[in-house]
Amino acid sequence: QVQLVESGGGLVQAGGSLRLSCPASGSIFSINVMGWYRQAPGKQRELVASITSGGGTNYADSVKGRFTISRDNAKNTVYLQMNSLKPEDTAVYYCYAILREMATIRWRDYWGQGTQVTVSS
Repeated sequence: QVQLVESGGGLVQAGGSLRLSCPASGSIFSINVMGWYRQAPGKQRELVASITSGGGTNYADSVKGRFTISRDNAKNTVYLQMNSLKPEDTAVYYCYAILREMATIRWRDYWGQGTQVTVSS
């Protein structure tokens, strides 16, 4: 079984910073893309940032210049450094990975359970 477990969420004042972490564990053969989505109350889940195994990154316009995604391939872990946080960044943040398990040929996506980020004004 593959598991992704987010950590690092919490309550922070506007202008503050948080760093989210998400290690993937289990019978993993290879990981392609890792990334973060978020979902605010009453809104659809949206992509925040993603990173390929080669280090290519993609960001939502709303977080460019404030958030930085990175990954440690040796640890199968993705990170999200969030700076200059705004109240509109308040949401549940989910990590995901597109990976292939041992003894399989199929690539599929796996998700964490989510971590709450709350930014007060």
